[in-house]
Amino acid sequence: MTSPKRLPTIATHDVDGIQLRTARWMAPGNSGQRPLLFFNGIGANLELTLGLGDMFPDREIITFDVPGVGLSPVTSWPYRPWMLARWTRKLLDLQGIEDVDVMGVSWGGAMAQQFAFQYRRRVGKLILCATTAGMTMIPGHPRALSKMADTRRYSDPDFMRKSFESLYGEAVDGEAGNHIDNLLPPDPKGYVYQLLAFIGWSSLPFIRLLSMPTLVLMGDQDTIVPVVNGHILRVALPDARLHVIEGGGHLFLVTRASETAGLIRGFLGEAEESPQAAA
Repeated sequence: MTSPKRLPTIATHDVDGIQLRTARWMAPGNSGQRPLLFFNGIGANLELTLGLGDMFPDREIITFDVPGVGLSPVTSWPYRPWMLARWTRKLLDLQGIEDVDVMGVSWGGAMAQQFAFQYRRRVGKLILCATTAGMTMIPGHPRALSKMADTRRYSDPDFMRKSFESLYGEAVDGEAGNHIDNLLPPDPKGYVYQLLAFIGWSSLPFIRLLSMPTLVLMGDQDTIVPVVNGHILRVALPDARLHVIEGGGHLFLVTRASETAGLIRGFLGEAEESPQAAA
């Protein structure tokens, strides 16, 4: 995501005593499209999402730093996915946003599923990038997973550059370099809380209730979330299609931004079948 031209308004909002730093891109004019709610990956601050405005220039977008990430203060206690989904819903209420399309990448893809389950009447379409159904996932390469646990990938840019290919499955290029430069180290406790949130979590008990049209995007070179996890989601979800990014690693949303954005825009732009037609 290079030199964004369309920048968001950034503000902090109080949600049930939780301070959430939020980025919101307003749609130019009255586009008539649902806003896009974006859930980022583990430990990822909202500065890493600044390219979203240019990827989806005609759409309102909202995202936020989860507690303990970026500049959102860490909570005093661990939280569960259903709690974060509820805070997100209340954040949307504060912003006057009703129905949304939901997109999530990696850890955020699990949160996207959780939110879509709890508030499925408010979700039009679902986009899941480089993610899984939870604890039933097929794990990635041990070398990549060991680097995932090393917090130097947030605090040491040189370590991140040296480890990028073995960690994410792609070589460092200009886009990846910008991504690295925008990293803010998460609060250590906040990072642990993100890890704890999904211990024992799986979307499989409720995934058949996610009947909204869903696009699953996976990279065939992803060393963290192997592409087989995308096949599991495609089979489990009632109305899903899977697209595999050839040569894409775990961060194809960054390194292959133009290609990925085109796929997502095409999916979001498709006419939705009316309930009468579906019957």
